Amino acid sequence: MPIRTTRPLQALPLAATVLTGTVALYMALVAFGNITDFGTNQAFVQHVLAMDTTFKDPDLMWRAVESRTLQNIAYVLIIIWETAAALVLVAATVLWARELRRGSGYAGARRVATAGLLMVLLLFGAGFIAIGGEWFSMWQSKTWNGLEAATRNFVVAGVALVVVHLRAADER
Repeated sequence: MPIRTTRPLQALPLAATVLTGTVALYMALVAFGNITDFGTNQAFVQHVLAMDTTFKDPDLMWRAVESRTLQNIAYVLIIIWETAAALVLVAATVLWARELRRGSGYAGARRVATAGLLMVLLLFGAGFIAIGGEWFSMWQSKTWNGLEAATRNFVVAGVALVVVHLRAADER
């Protein structure tokens, strides 16, 4: 009977798999929570867009979106984006796991993980930090300020993206 040798799991691809899977799980739980408990974060989005708990500087208040319809459209679009990012990251995690088992190249997993992680970075960086935090002055609100959570999520996705793009010695 021939002895079958397998390549041991490499640390960097394993770390990329775990980090991609962790962000996928997080985004899936966020989307699931927003779908099943629609009203909680709906109120958050409504207050941020309405700018009703900011300093109410007249030079900024023209930016406020007071239409409930537009606020709800924005919230639904956020949930759709979260769900899409979760699905892309789940697919990337599966690809990482398959390629880890095969000991083959990781280009496909890297490409899909990059797309999903960039979706997360766009949501939390451009969406919540830049648009919510600065354009709608979320930083001024003591009650509806999500900048700390957005920054945490942005950093986690950014670290995962860096690890995804590190290459092991035998991949170079």
